Amino acid sequence: MSYEFIALMMFASMMMLLMTGQRVFAVIGFVAVAASLLLWGDGGAEMGFSAAMKLMKWYPLLTLPLFVYMGYMLSESGIAEDLYRMVHVWMGPLSGGLAIGTILLMVVISAINGLSVAGMAIGATIALPELLRRGYDKIMITGVIQAGSSLGILVPPSVVLVLYGMIARQPVGELWLAGVMPGLLMAALFILYVVVRCRLQPHLGPALSAAERAAVPLGEKLRLLQAGILPLAIFFLMTGLFVMGITSLVESSAVGALAATAAALVKGRLTRTVLHDTVRKTLTITCMFMWIILAALCFGAVFDGLGAVKAIEGFFLGELGLGPWEVLILMQITYLIMGTFLDDTAMLVIVAPLFVPLVGALGFDLVWYGVLYTITCQVAYITPPFGYNLFLMRAMAPPEITLIDIYKSIVPFVGVMILTLGLVTAFPELALWLPGLVYGK
Repeated sequence: MSYEFIALMMFASMMMLLMTGQRVFAVIGFVAVAASLLLWGDGGAEMGFSAAMKLMKWYPLLTLPLFVYMGYMLSESGIAEDLYRMVHVWMGPLSGGLAIGTILLMVVISAINGLSVAGMAIGATIALPELLRRGYDKIMITGVIQAGSSLGILVPPSVVLVLYGMIARQPVGELWLAGVMPGLLMAALFILYVVVRCRLQPHLGPALSAAERAAVPLGEKLRLLQAGILPLAIFFLMTGLFVMGITSLVESSAVGALAATAAALVKGRLTRTVLHDTVRKTLTITCMFMWIILAALCFGAVFDGLGAVKAIEGFFLGELGLGPWEVLILMQITYLIMGTFLDDTAMLVIVAPLFVPLVGALGFDLVWYGVLYTITCQVAYITPPFGYNLFLMRAMAPPEITLIDIYKSIVPFVGVMILTLGLVTAFPELALWLPGLVYGK
């Protein structure tokens, strides 16, 4: 049996097991271990053990639970809710201002969380009811919240980029810095879309009335402005110390977690319930990602042993005669198609063992490619039939927002994401300028 056929059988087995509804890490890990035992006998069992030891020794992985803890602490203690009240007062007088403010809020939440879940929960439970009550178009604002929350996996500290860095063996610090400019660019394009749409159709995003604006005096506005100071101070303290070289990446994540806890304590919100919920959710998310990374490392080890990467490289460059850019675009199209029925971690684990070495062999920068991968994951988060954010929105949205409304709402935002993907592909410096500046490359 040829190595190419073995690789094909592994992929086919994996896809069949995924369709049964089993957990992603269990399916991928089982296929990897079973294939290693069948190929190399008892010695193949060492692959899983070796992958586990590699995971335990990877020091930057300590950032994962610390950043997740920081995000949940700020969310559970209500500090993120204070941010929305500030945005509501300051952005409400503009046409579409609350929708614009919601996107800005999502950027801030992304910068203190690293996951899309927190932004989605805050947007759907706090922002969405308020926007509906103010007469905003339900389809537009549903798309705003779904797209805005997806920024959490691109803007640092992104947990998805941590996973990519582990599998692609790239420095997480550079990956995070590479995600800053594309993330801000995408947020700016979201805002531009809302501004133009509300300028052409003002009824979609009505501004606050003069009476409502007068009901909030300047002193109250300035007091509410303080709500944004604390989370932003935490973010700048954490990233500033890292960029200046005072702390390492792991130390910065510890600073962020400690500062978030101190902020909740100062606000008088560090209750037993808040601490319990934060720790429980942090443990759940961290364990899930560690199992996924473990399965991915084991799966990648089997592919390295098979030499499947060289076979794929020879097929694209030799038999098909494609150029490097044609291969790269084909890979991105593959990700976009897979994103309609797989989540980001499943895509990464399934194709990264093949695509990442091929990208390196083609002469492309793997840090830049990590940003391209993450943007395609954002598209996967909001595209049917299995978009993660679609399911979250359906679960949390009020009854008047139907599943059809949710599907319609994401169309223009998917277009913006694909535009951003094209811009970052055509102009790699959008991703590579900041890490090059900080790390002197």
